[in-house]
Amino acid sequence: MGLEWDLAADVVVVGYGAAGAAAALEATDAGAQVLVLERFAGGGASALSGGIIYAGGGTSVQQEAGVRDTPEQMLAYLEREVGTAVTPETLRRFVAESPAMIEWLKGHGVPFEASLCPYKTSYPNDSYYLYYSGSEVSGYGREVATPAQRGHRVKGRGTSGKKLTGPLAASASRRGVRVETLTQATRLIVDDNGSVVGVECRTLRDAPGRIRERYTRMAKIAAKPGIYYPPLRKAMERQLAKMDRRYRTTIRIQARRGVVLSAGGFIANRAMLQEHGPRYRGGLALGTTGDDGSGILMAQQVGAATDRMGNISAWRFILPPSAFTGAVLVDADGKRVIDETRYGAAVGHALITEHGGKGWLLADDNLMRTAISQIGRQSAWFQRGQFEAMRRSAVRGVTLDAVAARAGIDANGLRATVAAHNAAIENGTPDPVGKPAEFTTTVGAGPFWLLDVGIKPSVVNPCPMLTLGGVVVDEGTGAVKSSAGNNIPGLYAAGRTAVGICSDSYVSGLSLADCIYSGRRAGKFAAGGETSSRATASEGVLARAAVPEPTTVEGN
Repeated sequence: MGLEWDLAADVVVVGYGAAGAAAALEATDAGAQVLVLERFAGGGASALSGGIIYAGGGTSVQQEAGVRDTPEQMLAYLEREVGTAVTPETLRRFVAESPAMIEWLKGHGVPFEASLCPYKTSYPNDSYYLYYSGSEVSGYGREVATPAQRGHRVKGRGTSGKKLTGPLAASASRRGVRVETLTQATRLIVDDNGSVVGVECRTLRDAPGRIRERYTRMAKIAAKPGIYYPPLRKAMERQLAKMDRRYRTTIRIQARRGVVLSAGGFIANRAMLQEHGPRYRGGLALGTTGDDGSGILMAQQVGAATDRMGNISAWRFILPPSAFTGAVLVDADGKRVIDETRYGAAVGHALITEHGGKGWLLADDNLMRTAISQIGRQSAWFQRGQFEAMRRSAVRGVTLDAVAARAGIDANGLRATVAAHNAAIENGTPDPVGKPAEFTTTVGAGPFWLLDVGIKPSVVNPCPMLTLGGVVVDEGTGAVKSSAGNNIPGLYAAGRTAVGICSDSYVSGLSLADCIYSGRRAGKFAAGGETSSRATASEGVLARAAVPEPTTVEGN
């Protein structure tokens, strides 16, 4: 007996963030009828993001801003950052297609602006939209490539991720992409040959309008401001779970050509985080409730392989203010941690993996006064909040020994570190941790400040984190690979559900760029997949994957 379908499409996309929207657009352009399944109202973590696209090699935005960049320089830098996350061939293809990706986004209404940020920052304020978004100007980057600004911030006030996902979704709608919101995919449906032919979902599509509206409002609150205040998110999630239990019904959706999983990572799933990255449980979950690993788990249930699941990016930003490029970051032993101009994910990684999560930023009084004078004009609201939190909790001392004692760090180590740092500047020798000379500043007279930048749970100064690992895909097509190394027919993955460009090392914009790149790839090949097995399956016997019921994630 055949399985009854409630809905059908050529390509079914699970999750409607940047990767899902890119997949839907590309599949539609390839002639497929596309249906998107969205657990909430759309946008995902991409809409909450800063809206940075890492692109270079001579994009139109770079050219307009007068930035000189070449594919060779971009590739040389990314080879160092990306490592072995993807093959050299895939990285070269990503770089070569980078300028065209910006034009593709522009063609779908995504706005950019060629305004260069004149100072080093973790994220530019609303005056600037092109900047050094990684470690390009650090010693780490300059060793291999000429620095170029490649952080293309989508133009919009505040964190502008919604100015990326909104236009993409609007463009998809104009092209006939259908979207089922408030619909959560729970399992994949496979035929007797192991091909993925559909998706089973729990949906509120038939719930009363007032329930759908209330659910949507609560989901938006849980996403933001809930991302900044976890207790609020948990409270909203409890209410959402109650409505889910009462009003959701089960439907089955046929995918005649393929299913694309673009459901995000697993930073919101505390159990998965404990299993794969227990050192990272104290961070701020950078994502939505939907980043619960459901896409990865569904793929695993039909035999998918995973990789780099323990790779989690933890961000400890010390910029702005730009004056802090001249500060000295030390650990509990008073020793240097890393070049202070490095991108925040590199700083966070070093603190967690090499220094027990403990770190303090040392500034003399003159540097601190400069930092205080800069913060207002160089920052966005959340950066000002972080700076003020660090300033209020900082310890001060007239001497290095005194400030070290107040912070609880080794005074001898701190004095030795400062002596080596200052001597390098005075003698014109390389900085002990490789910071370029233009950013080094002599630690002068006291009083001295030590600002706590350690990794620990904090509402006022949290450490944002996101997961980088996921299911293994064929890098030519985006097809999900089984644990035996074969492509699973009819199944594709993109974004943070899959291993991609940024799965070894993250810099701002690399994840969203990978979402667009991998989403387009998956959508294109899902639309062009063979349909014979699906045609046969729709007339014959179908079977759901023989797996346990997936665990419901409630208020993780």
